[in-house]
Amino acid sequence: MPVSQIITPGLVPEVHHVALDTTFRGVEHPLSASDAPIHQYRGIKYASVPARFRPSKLFSSYPPLVDATKYGPICPQVKNMKNFEETLFGLAEDDFPTEVFKHNEFECLNLNITCPAGLNSHSHIPVMVWVHGGGDRGCGSSWVYDGGALVRKSVLLGKPVILVSFNFRLGLFGFAAGPQLREDNRSVGEDGVGNYGLRDQRKLLEWLHHYIGDFGGDPHNITLFGESTGAADIIYHLLSAENETRPLFHRAIVQSAVIDYNLPDVAGAGWQLSRLMSTLHLTTIDQLRLLDADQLVKFGQTLRVVDDGVFLRHGWKDSFVPENAHRHHHNSEHHLSVPKSGGGVRSSHSRSRVRPSPSPSGSSVSIRLPSHLQPLIIGDCASDSLLWSTPISYWTSAGVTRRLKAVCTSLSKAAGLLRAYDISSSTPDSEIGEHVLELVNDARVAWPTECFANSARALRGGKGVWRYVFDQEGPIRPIPHHAVDLMYLFDNVALPDTSSTRSDEPSSSTMSLAGSSPDDMWPESFCAFDDDDSEEVKYSSSVRGHIGDEEMTFDDYEGPDFSSTWAIPMVDEHSYARVRDTLQERWLAFAHAEAPWNEDKVFVFGPEGETGERTKWIFDGRRRRKVWKETLEPLGMQLVQKIGVELSRGPPLK
Repeated sequence: MPVSQIITPGLVPEVHHVALDTTFRGVEHPLSASDAPIHQYRGIKYASVPARFRPSKLFSSYPPLVDATKYGPICPQVKNMKNFEETLFGLAEDDFPTEVFKHNEFECLNLNITCPAGLNSHSHIPVMVWVHGGGDRGCGSSWVYDGGALVRKSVLLGKPVILVSFNFRLGLFGFAAGPQLREDNRSVGEDGVGNYGLRDQRKLLEWLHHYIGDFGGDPHNITLFGESTGAADIIYHLLSAENETRPLFHRAIVQSAVIDYNLPDVAGAGWQLSRLMSTLHLTTIDQLRLLDADQLVKFGQTLRVVDDGVFLRHGWKDSFVPENAHRHHHNSEHHLSVPKSGGGVRSSHSRSRVRPSPSPSGSSVSIRLPSHLQPLIIGDCASDSLLWSTPISYWTSAGVTRRLKAVCTSLSKAAGLLRAYDISSSTPDSEIGEHVLELVNDARVAWPTECFANSARALRGGKGVWRYVFDQEGPIRPIPHHAVDLMYLFDNVALPDTSSTRSDEPSSSTMSLAGSSPDDMWPESFCAFDDDDSEEVKYSSSVRGHIGDEEMTFDDYEGPDFSSTWAIPMVDEHSYARVRDTLQERWLAFAHAEAPWNEDKVFVFGPEGETGERTKWIFDGRRRRKVWKETLEPLGMQLVQKIGVELSRGPPLK
């Protein structure tokens, strides 16, 4: 058995791992303090890559002493660029730490463990695994996702967790596919093709299942949480064939998933790969494998998941079709104890030593779910489409109208969309971007999130799914933009013009808004309300602006220039602390197998520091649910997603 870590200031943290016959030497986290000592183990290899475009293998052979004080290499990607969160946050270069990671496609499968000090193999505390987003430019070791603040909060709340972040293959290295590659993989006994990045993620879960116990974690109590494409990856894991037969995680948190319903099949992905090989004057897969990684980085920026007929289970698309959302499946049993009103939910897999908070009603009811239908928190931000606002800003009214008619291939279908989103060839070009942002937001994030949440709830017999909406403004950009929730969740971005925002108690001080009232800053359809109000509320369904594009190069993009009152921080310390604390507390409670809030309610974060449970009528005011029902649903998810992707790319280059 491993020796307990001794909590001694200045002592180098070490874990003597019996199962792996090694000692991991880590670091004391900068946020570590006497009331909440925190250790961190960095760059631990969890899998090896036998060859380019081949599934990874679990790694378990370590030297007697492993230096876990430095972050490991990341998957090759375009260098000298901000990650997309930094761009979305609106940070200047002086506002975030300089990080330099080595790029190595064969050594990029490594993980980072942030944990309370003093754990041993008997601790069995919950494990939270962060799946980063960012498409082909993501990095699990980014300062944005550092787990120190969240782990510290977990200790202070008496709900300690271990937080794991990790790197996996991206872009062409993680998702290249085609008939040639499929046959090449079959020649070495590998089934399926592409999705190497997703398989890396599952390999990470296998490593945790075998080895996190000696770090003090409970391998039978793992929560996946992620945002953007990382959140979409979690959905693909929920819908995977292997999750049905051998689930390796026990609950999931899906934050603003950029879902792609129209995944390419092997032939479609192969067409893209053939074009690439032709451009590079290559004829065989072996030649492609020998090419230098730096030459391939720029070609795989839009490659993602492939429907290869193996990774995803049969019928996975039904989970996004509204009319199929009420089907019920009965499979192997998974036990949950769900309170009638807001208390603890316990998984049969969970052996956490921390007891859930008692139910307010003092009673609970037992239900049974298949083990692959994991409990789920799912939601989105009010303005997720700001992710694509740069290319969208290039559309003209005439161009958008023509494009919609061409994609719909039907004047009647196009007319419904144009009418619903107030788009016409006579719309001023200076305003058309706002309407396109609304359409793209619904097509690529908000409506798919609603459809998947409804389907997941139906499959779980009406239980096990918790909905939220994140409409809180950003501390730097005063809009509820894509990824803004990460600023509150990880608490690693300091408020502008303030010293520290990580106090355990919210500060009572506020910053001046130059005399601006909410009415000056928000549309007329917004109206504020108290936390105790659970009635229907009006709220502007879109707060507009221009923020950047996850699928674009950010080299020259510095973000919008908010002038006058928009340049003044809108979020005061009290509002920030309130949303931060509530978000962290709810996520940590869920990781401890507690119900985060009443399943029949929707939890709101923001605007202006508001938090609390609301009735489901909140969607009618904060999201375009009526438009989804009357306009998008008749078109179907396949066409709606195609429209969203086409518009989010901007007009074709001339």
